[in-house]
Order: sequence, then structure tokens, then C-alpha cells
Amino acid sequence: MQLQEQFDNLNAAHETSKLEIEASHSEKVELLKKAYEASLSEIKKGHEIEKKSLEDLLSEKQESLEKQINDLKSENDALNEKLKSEEQKRRAREKANLKNPQIMYLEQGLESLKAVLEIKNEKLHQQDIKLMKMEKLVDNNTALVDKLKRFQQENEELKARMDKHMAISRQLSTEQAVLQESLEKESKVNKRLSMENEELLWKLHNGDLCSPKRSPTSSAIPLQSPRNSGSCPSPSISPR
Repeated sequence: MQLQEQFDNLNAAHETSKLEIEASHSEKVELLKKAYEASLSEIKKGHEIEKKSLEDLLSEKQESLEKQINDLKSENDALNEKLKSEEQKRRAREKANLKNPQIMYLEQGLESLKAVLEIKNEKLHQQDIKLMKMEKLVDNNTALVDKLKRFQQENEELKARMDKHMAISRQLSTEQAVLQESLEKESKVNKRLSMENEELLWKLHNGDLCSPKRSPTSSAIPLQSPRNSGSCPSPSISPR
């Protein structure tokens, strides 16, 4: 009996625990379900807002394109009407021209004048090209003339400098010739004075200032006494 009672108690405790776990699990599942539904609702709401924004933008673009298409259609229709009107006028003019020979003659003359005018315009264009080439040649010639004038001026300046240098060279040559002549004269004077000086020194050395000059072949002259030697004048050497 005791074992049966314990077994019943365990079964009761197990059932109680099982019920509690099931209740907790059900509660968690319910919470997760609510959270999922709330999140899904937010996503759907955001999607609806984005969808509405895209639909509005698409509608605006579509309206703008439709307006542009309508404007282009209107312009196209207007151009077609204008072309149709011009075509009708042209046909009317052609019919009128066929009926009026004078107008046809005038139109032929006008076409001839147009052809002549085109030829003259082409000639004028060619003349303009030639004129531009001539102006370019004139500019080049002007530049060459300016260079030639500059070269001539430089040559004249160079010639003037050469003439000046030649004049200075001639002046220096003249001065050099005069100086050379003066040096030669001074050299001659110096040589003469040197010879005279040597002669006087020789006379002093040989004591021959008071006696006539003896040649190596002349007879010997007796020496004078010291008294008479005082009467002999002393030689004077003139300065250079």
C-alpha cells in the first residue's frame, strides 16, 4: 500500500509538472506568435507605405509622359497641317505657273540669276582665299623688311665701331712711331754719352788729361813734378 501511494504521488507530481511545462510552453508560443504577428504587421505597413509612394511617383511620371506625348502630338499635328498647307500652296503656284507663261519665264530667269550668283559667290570665295594668301605674303615680306633694316642698322653700327677702332689703331701707330723715333734718338744720345764717359774714364785711369794724347808709337814723355801737376785742371764730367 505504501508503494502504491508513492507511485500515485509520483504520477501526480509528474502530471502537475507536465501541465506546468505545457502551460509555460503554450505561453511562450503565444508570445512568439504575437511578436511575429506584430513584426509582420509592421513590415506590411512599411510595404504598403512604400508601395503607395511608388504608385504616386509612377502616377506622376505617367502623367508627365502623357503630357509630353500630347504636346508632341500637338506639335506634330501642327507641323503636318503646315506642311499640308505649304504643299497645297506649292501645287496652286505650280498650276498658276502652268497657266501663266510670263511667270514661268520670270522663274526661269530667277533660276538663271541664282546660278550666276552662285558662280560669282564661288569666285568671290576664291578671291578671298587669294587675298588672304597675299596678305600673309605681305606680312611675311614686312617681317623680312624689318629684319633687313635691323641687319643694316647692325651692320652700320658695326662699321662705325670698326672705323672708330681703325682710327684709334692709326693714332696708336702714329704715337708708337713717334715714341720709337724718340727712343732711337735717346738711345743714340745715350750711346754718345757712354762713349764720352768711357773716354774720360780711360783718360783718368791713364792720367792723360793734361798731356796730349799719345799714341802707342809716340816717344815717352818724362813725368812732371808734383808742383807742376797741380796746375793741371781736373776734368769735369757733364751730366747727361
